[in-house]
Amino acid sequence: MKKDKIIIVGAGLCGTLLAVRMAQKGFQVVVYERREDMRKGIEDAGRSINLALSARGLLALEMAGIKEAILEECIPMRGRMIHPLGGEAFLSKYSGRAEDYINSVSRPGLNLALIKEADKFENVQLKFDCKVNTVDLKNAKIEYEFDGEFCEDEGAIVIGTDGAGSVVRRSMMAQTTRLLFNYSQDFLRHGYKELSILPAENGDWKIEKEALHIWPNGHFMIIALPNLDGSFTLTMFHPYEGEAGFNTLNTKEKVKDFFEKYYPTLLPHIPHLYEEYFENPVGTLGTIKCYPWQAFGKTLIMGDAAHAIVPFYGQGMNASLEDVRIFDETLEEYGADWEQVFAVFQEKRKHNADAIADLAIDNFYEMRDHVDDAAFMRKRKIEMQLEQQFPDYYSKYSLVTFQPNLPYKQAMKRGRKQDELLLKMCSDDNFDKISLEEYHKELVVL
Repeated sequence: MKKDKIIIVGAGLCGTLLAVRMAQKGFQVVVYERREDMRKGIEDAGRSINLALSARGLLALEMAGIKEAILEECIPMRGRMIHPLGGEAFLSKYSGRAEDYINSVSRPGLNLALIKEADKFENVQLKFDCKVNTVDLKNAKIEYEFDGEFCEDEGAIVIGTDGAGSVVRRSMMAQTTRLLFNYSQDFLRHGYKELSILPAENGDWKIEKEALHIWPNGHFMIIALPNLDGSFTLTMFHPYEGEAGFNTLNTKEKVKDFFEKYYPTLLPHIPHLYEEYFENPVGTLGTIKCYPWQAFGKTLIMGDAAHAIVPFYGQGMNASLEDVRIFDETLEEYGADWEQVFAVFQEKRKHNADAIADLAIDNFYEMRDHVDDAAFMRKRKIEMQLEQQFPDYYSKYSLVTFQPNLPYKQAMKRGRKQDELLLKMCSDDNFDKISLEEYHKELVVL
């Protein structure tokens, strides 16, 4: 057992995977979490109950030896099932390669599995119902509240994996001048509200199981992800104001008229719409960027604490789990020289975290505005054909989602160039006269 004691603040997905991996390396690990222990059957209230797990997250889980067990609890989603208003639904596959797909996974289920895995190690302590109030950044000390009493703990290092509202990051922000700490928080003018499609009477799924469903309507939309019990989690992404605004849709009559007008094919599947709509809260959608991610070689933040993003590329969880993998690789290279490890880790990850944050915003507008657009559909069709015929071609989405060893920044740079050229070629009236070989020749030189 290594003597260094690692304090982890936050027992979400990132924190528990980090605890597992550090325990596997022999460190003493103590995890503090303000919530109650999920093993008591308490729901992870207020958070989406399913997420999209793809290659980057799977590679991180594989590193810890738990990938196969998690995959057994997943539902593959092979593409977007688009439900255009006034048109027939159609499937837009994520990739031209049959083996490339994403997975719908339960957030609380995955979190619970990681908690149980961490608890298998004698060198891990899991402390729930502990509200960390402050962090002494320079001395790796925390002050926390448990059962009405104020307590302290000290380690060799403190790592904050405590989400977008991170207390560890706030402790860094309190020393802005000393750390030259930069912080930005940008909210979309849209919020989200969760609804559901319940299972059929026989327990089956009422709509296509192996797809992420989208009902696009210009500047607003609803998406649906499948759950193992036959249900779907629906998420409304709507503005706050205007005809489609959450602040406007404030009576049963208005909601009824609106859904009949804009979501007529979805409405028959949600007879319980009004109960959920008026019971469930509206959440905010924001991007957090900051720098530095470490202080004094003793305290570090990662995951949403360092780079919270909007959910439209399905990469928030995957990016956080990838943080753990890159941290692990950095630790392998430099050993427990924490100052060096922290400095190298943040330089490896900062620009890539910014890149996926920007791509997630891009994808919000793509999913909302363009998935049923003629030029966009032309481009996707050609991308599918290129991926089927040329092993060296990956669309921007595939570069991000199915190429886990390609840094986000490189995937963004290459993918944007491809998109720009493809859209230009597809806008030509003679686009269908261009051979796949010609498309490929133009794209591979980028």
